[in-house]
Amino acid sequence: MTAESPVQTVQRLFPLLAEGKAAEAATLFADSVSFSIPHPPGIPWVPEVSSADDMRTFFELLQTHVQAKQFDLHQIIAADEDVVLTGRMVSQVKKTGRDIDTAFALHTTVHDGKITRYHLYEDTYAVARAYFDS
Repeated sequence: MTAESPVQTVQRLFPLLAEGKAAEAATLFADSVSFSIPHPPGIPWVPEVSSADDMRTFFELLQTHVQAKQFDLHQIIAADEDVVLTGRMVSQVKKTGRDIDTAFALHTTVHDGKITRYHLYEDTYAVARAYFDS
């Protein structure tokens, strides 16, 4: 049996998240994870993350506070263990009912079949407006 490529590993993540399977999605991550999502202070769904268990917590918080509405994957760029995905996502903040409509880039690294890096770049101004603006 051929080992799964880093791209295949990362692509397994999105259907699990779409189905609300946070615990199963977290099994794709290594024991130690480099996590980064620049965000405004006070956003409740971005905790401190450094492990697969923390990723599960992050995914659960995300599901609690945000409802995914649209996810368009535009491009996957892969080199060795690194996989970068670009696209657009629209999510509704449950507290306010307002949408976050943002382009994104997600930089992941897969080592020995497990995701070790999850760095998401998105429009933080759109996030702040959807969560904080009245």
